[in-house]
Formats: sequence, C-alpha cells, structure tokens
Amino acid sequence: MTTGTHWQAIDRFRAVVRTHPTRVAVRYADGVGPDGLPAYRQLTYRALDAWSDTIAQRLAASGVGAGTRTIVLVLPSPELYAIMFGLLKIGAVAVVIDPGMGVRKMLRCLRAVDAEAFIGIPQAHTLRVLFRRGFRTVRTAVTVGKRWFWRGESLREWGRTPTGPVPTGRPVTEDDLLFIAFTTGSTGPAKAVRLTHGNLAAMVEQVHVARGEVAPEVSLITLPLVGVLDLLLGSQCVLPPLIPSKVGATDPAHVVDAIQRFGVRTMFASPAVLIPLLEHLRVRPAALDSLDSVYSGGAPVPDWCIAGLREVLRADAKVVAGYGSTEALPMSTIESRELLDGLVERAHRGAGTCLGRPSYRVQARVVAITDDAIPTWARAEELAGGLADTRGIGELVVAGPNVSTGYYWPPQANTLGKIVDGDRIWHRTGDLVWIDEHERIWFCGRKSQRVVTPHGPMFTVQVEQICNTVSGVARTALVGIGTRGSQRPVLCVELKPGADAGVVEVTLRAHAARFDLTRPITDFLVHPAFPVDIRHNAKIGREQLAVWAAERLRTDNRR
Repeated sequence: MTTGTHWQAIDRFRAVVRTHPTRVAVRYADGVGPDGLPAYRQLTYRALDAWSDTIAQRLAASGVGAGTRTIVLVLPSPELYAIMFGLLKIGAVAVVIDPGMGVRKMLRCLRAVDAEAFIGIPQAHTLRVLFRRGFRTVRTAVTVGKRWFWRGESLREWGRTPTGPVPTGRPVTEDDLLFIAFTTGSTGPAKAVRLTHGNLAAMVEQVHVARGEVAPEVSLITLPLVGVLDLLLGSQCVLPPLIPSKVGATDPAHVVDAIQRFGVRTMFASPAVLIPLLEHLRVRPAALDSLDSVYSGGAPVPDWCIAGLREVLRADAKVVAGYGSTEALPMSTIESRELLDGLVERAHRGAGTCLGRPSYRVQARVVAITDDAIPTWARAEELAGGLADTRGIGELVVAGPNVSTGYYWPPQANTLGKIVDGDRIWHRTGDLVWIDEHERIWFCGRKSQRVVTPHGPMFTVQVEQICNTVSGVARTALVGIGTRGSQRPVLCVELKPGADAGVVEVTLRAHAARFDLTRPITDFLVHPAFPVDIRHNAKIGREQLAVWAAERLRTDNRR
C-alpha cells in the first residue's frame, strides 16, 4: 500500500511535534550532580524535530536518500534518536548491530550489508578505517563526537537548525526496507533481519494496544528500539546511564533515582536490570508511586522476581512479561497476576514457562520439530494444542504485520527460517513450545539447545524450571554431551551466594529423581557464573556451557 511522501511512522512523529512542541522528548544522563547522582539534560520534541531535519538535509546533500544502507553505531543518546529520525525522514535504511558481540563477528556482519554510509562514534570509525577493505562501499562518513585521524563529516559541526525543508525523495510504501537489525547470535550465527516501514508501524500499534491504548507519558528506556517506539507515541523518554553491551551492570540506584525524579510511568528492561533493581529495593526500600507498569523482555524473568516486584511496587501496578525477537517484536505478553495464579506451579512441575497469549494481530501455530527447511505450509506438520509432552511440543511459528518476512543476510537464513503460505509468510522462531486450551504459549526451550538422549528428547526450560526451585540454586542450565540422539544430559548449576555446593547437589539429585522429565540426569556440575547474551545479559549461553561441561567430565574421569 503506497502512501504519500512517507510512511505513517514519521507522520505520527510530526503529529506529536505539532501538538506538543515543547514537551520533553528525551531526558539523558550527562555527568554527575553535586549529590553524586547522574545529572540530566533534556531535549524537546520541537528541538528533536529540528535536529533530525538538519541531519536529514545534510545526509541528503551527501548523497544519502531512500534505500541508502547506513550503518549506525552510536550509544543510546539524544544523538542516536536525532539520527534515526533523520534517516526515517529521507527513507534511508538504518543498519543497527550490537557492538558487544565482538569485533570479528561484528565486522563480518557489517561487511555483508555493503553499506553506503557510516555514522558512528570515534571507536566505530577506528574500526572502519583499520578494516577499510570491509567498508569499500561507504561513500559518506559522519562522526558523532570528536573526529580523529580520518576525513568526513562531523555531526557536531552540522549544528541543530535546518536551513530549509527536508528533501522528500520518492514516496515510501509499507513494504520498503526501513531497518536492517542483527540478531545477537547467542544461539547461532547472527542474522541480518529485514524490517519494513509497515513492520515499524505495526510495532507501534501493538505496543500501544498492549498498554491499554493509554499514552506512556514518561518511559524509562534501557533498549534503544523501545525509545523509538515510545517517541512515536509521544512519550518523554528517560535514558539512565548504562552500557549497551553490559546492561546488567546498570546501577539500580540510578534507575530508582530516574523513576522518582521524573515520575516515570512505564519502563522496559531485561531480567539483568530487574533482578538487581528488586534486590536494591529490598535492601533500600523506595516509593515508586509513579510507576504504573513494568515490561520485561530479552529472556524469561524468574517467577520469584515477578512476585518480588509485585511486593515492592504499587498494588495496582502491572508487571508484564513480554516475549519477542529481533524478527518479531512483540509476539506475546502475560501480566503477573495471571502468571502467579497457578501457572508458576505448573512451570515448577515441568510445563515450561508461560509466555501468555499472542499479541494483537499476531497468529501463532506449532509445527513438528525438524532442523530441515519447510518451504511451504503444505510441507509443515502442524501439532494439536493442549499437550505439554512430546506429542504437543514443537517449534513456534508466527505471522503478523510486525513480523519480518525475510532476512537480508545470509541468504540461506530465509530457506531455514521462513515458511511460505500463499500471501502470508510464517516466521520459524526456533523456540520449542506448546499452546494450551486457553491459547497461552508455554516456552520449553530453544530448538538448537534441545538434548536428544537414547530415550528421547529433553527440553532445557522444562527441566530447569523444575530444578530452579531447589534451595541454594540461583539458576540451572541443561546441556547435552555427545552426538545428538545419544547425548548425555548434564545439569549445570549456578549457586546463590553462600550456598553449600555439596548440600545443594544432594538436594538437587533427590528433587530431580521425583520427576520423569529430570530423572535421566545423573551429572550435576557447579559453574561459577553462567555466560549470557550480549543484548540483554540474560539468555544463558548453553553452547559454551556444553563445551565446559564436556571438558569438566573428561577431567573428572581422568582422576
């Protein structure tokens, strides 16, 4: 469907600017105040609009326009949002990636997109210059910060006041590419996801519906994409001090300070932020009276954390566990009251983790587990719902207006990750689930991390939810040693501070022996600190743990 000059996301932003020009768009930490807490500065919607107009003009003058692939390597900041809206205004394609994945992986990913423009902080440009062969197609380079030993434009030198209207270019449709966003690669090679103007518009609509169509007012932002969505909804976005690749190191005192100082109404965070926040509030209670809702994502939030947040927040506050991915955000949500009303007990008996019902306009189905391609829906084996065992557990596939229908790179990702169903494209999530009689999705583990023993498959989250209830256990991770089909199940265990490893192991063995799902496990290994993903610092790196466990067992057998 073709619109006017631009797809509706930028029209929505401009409507907010017209209606609320003096409203604060972004509050951001900048230095330290006399009280030792972060000092904040602010940017209004009018100022953000003018700044992004300036960026759009200067980029257009440099040859950047509709469809131009533009790498953006900028820390969460007002500069980032000005750049993103500037690119949106001229229809350019933003290429975003997590720098924390490591230089080698990041360079391999960025080379694959053949970007024509590069906007980044000095450290990012250093890599571009040192590995210039990988960026041969870049014609426009813009530095955010101080330009060092390379040429090109400087965002600071452009100023923030436009000199005329923004070039309109060709009309943009909902099917035109808007973002190329890379997956973290935490459970396989990182993939470049195609996200269109239509996908973004649907995400905004779905987030709005998930909040009961109530304006967010003031939002605490710990994931940059959520900031884009909330700005399109007219929110005042608060950016506390954090390191994108180490969100788990975010100081909870700074989170509490931001909520209280600015009257934050809603926040999105991964378990790596929420768990330290809960622990902080238990030691240093603080009234967070403004906070209406907390949304989590990135990895399942432990049920004890959800229950704990309910205790420290207002009685009527919502704690919502969200589920999504780079390819489909959001896919489902569940509010804490429903989760704590008997569903946690089912999880502790091996049902998996309840992810709630599909989000607005998202369709969800379950297909039989296979590592092979499923080119068309006619080739898919759909499973019946309501069965929390191997007859009902399969791979979740989703379709909807917010769901990416393809990958930019590598090409084979489309073969293995998508199913054609007439005009509809189903996305294969790689997550193993079953769907109950109330249309709730129960997550049992990643397909790539399933353990296949001579006696049948074992699914990580099902097993771990049973074992995580043992006293002294912080969390567990099921891994398989050996060739799939004859794997040996091993449970890696991370202890709570002060827990006695010997006592925990004895208790764990006895507890596991009570359940059919966990009875096959005979190896329990204590690990000092589980590896986690880059983006949310919450998804357990079971692939690394499997390597560690295999070496540990070999060492033990030699003794």
